[in-house]
Amino acid sequence: MARVSQAHLDARRRQILDGAARRFARNGFHATSMQDVLKEVDLSAGAVYRYFSGKDELIAAIVTEVLGGIREAFEEAARQTPPPPPDVLVGRVMTQVLGLGGGEAKHGLAWDGDASFPRLMIQVWTETLRDSELSQVLRTGFSTVRAAWVKVVEGYQEAGLMRADIPADHVARTMIATAQGFAAQQALFGSAPVEVIQDGLRALMSMEQPR
Repeated sequence: MARVSQAHLDARRRQILDGAARRFARNGFHATSMQDVLKEVDLSAGAVYRYFSGKDELIAAIVTEVLGGIREAFEEAARQTPPPPPDVLVGRVMTQVLGLGGGEAKHGLAWDGDASFPRLMIQVWTETLRDSELSQVLRTGFSTVRAAWVKVVEGYQEAGLMRADIPADHVARTMIATAQGFAAQQALFGSAPVEVIQDGLRALMSMEQPR
């Protein structure tokens, strides 16, 4: 029997993750069965269960991959001197990692339209309230993303672009909350172009102390 290449195995895993993410985003975790996932990816049960034991493992893998892509994007930015300004960086992550704003995601999962990731994000947040294992996956992923953002903020401070008397972690948490809030608005109130959050950030960055 011919040996299956690693490239083939990676492509099959990618196919399963992408298909499961699309189906979860459309129908929700609880309304989606593993049979639905099999239909979405057009694979046999044996082919899918070779990679994932069930829905919980699929969900955890999707969450881990998304957060890993976001972390990598911020770590790459932190290596630049100085890092790109917040409006540019957030817009880049929203477009390249999450596929929002009409852009095609270049890292991680292939989303099915602008609303796909935001809907999935809301479902993950809800699911963590009942699933302690998924909650831990999300907490771990958030910690790595926050650490990457802290490095970016420290880069701003070292370059003299941002006040250095405010803890970098506080700024990082605020920027993450801004991006999360924008994504939540997409899920709840309809899609909006990435330029909306970029314009808002630029306006806030332009504020000066009153004379």
